[in-house]
Amino acid sequence: GRDEIQQLQKALLDYLDENRETDASLVFSRKFYIAQWFRDTTMETEKAIKSQKDEDSSERTHHAKDVETTGQIMHRAESRKKFLRSIIKTAPSQFSTLKMNSDTVDYEDACLIVRYLASMRPFAQSFDIYLTQ
Repeated sequence: GRDEIQQLQKALLDYLDENRETDASLVFSRKFYIAQWFRDTTMETEKAIKSQKDEDSSERTHHAKDVETTGQIMHRAESRKKFLRSIIKTAPSQFSTLKMNSDTVDYEDACLIVRYLASMRPFAQSFDIYLTQ
């Protein structure tokens, strides 16, 4: 679930951080990813809350207990944003000493993580729908 994605994001940011001396563009990439994930969180939250309101206005269905409450949606979004903010606030050099038991990621792993995280984004998912149609 969410924690898995957060661990992958953390591993990717660790990788970018460790290799920033060899490639200066990685500093930019790291900032880009953090900003992108922050924006995604905001968009997903707005979408989830909007679908909540639509759900409320239409007749209540019997599977209402499966639907998350607005409070739960907001709480999850806040914890994800807090995670990203904590990474932004941490100076890159400190960041490497903070490793949360993340085994070091090599270039191939980093590429896989990027591909996986990209496939989780709404655009990539909608692209599959277009292709199947």
